[in-house]
Amino acid sequence: MITDKAEYWLNLCDDDLQTAKVLLESNRLLHMGYFCHQIAEKALKAVVAYATSEIPPKTHDLQKLAVQGGIFESLGGKHLALFDKLTPLQIEARYPEHKGRVAEMLTIQYCKEILTETEAFLCWIRQQLGK
Repeated sequence: MITDKAEYWLNLCDDDLQTAKVLLESNRLLHMGYFCHQIAEKALKAVVAYATSEIPPKTHDLQKLAVQGGIFESLGGKHLALFDKLTPLQIEARYPEHKGRVAEMLTIQYCKEILTETEAFLCWIRQQLGK
């Protein structure tokens, strides 16, 4: 049975997913990418909350959260590849010396792929949690 703490993080994911879709539709690609990272991060925090019954750590490191949640070994290559795509959108996109370079790689097609992959990852996390 899923815990209230895990459910809290999954509910945040649902809100962020809707926001990411609106941002994609309005061509706000850098912001859409940031929200996709937030979805993956919060999904992993749901896993940590479920596994430990504690409040997840204040980190944006997706791999670290997967390790703490005990699912790192279960991650497929597609999930790790998604983490590689999302990490620059969380960290580098916030700083002026990197923002332009990150924004240049964000085409509509690439962002649609990221959103689709992020949504699939969220579904996979829900399956892992039995939800």
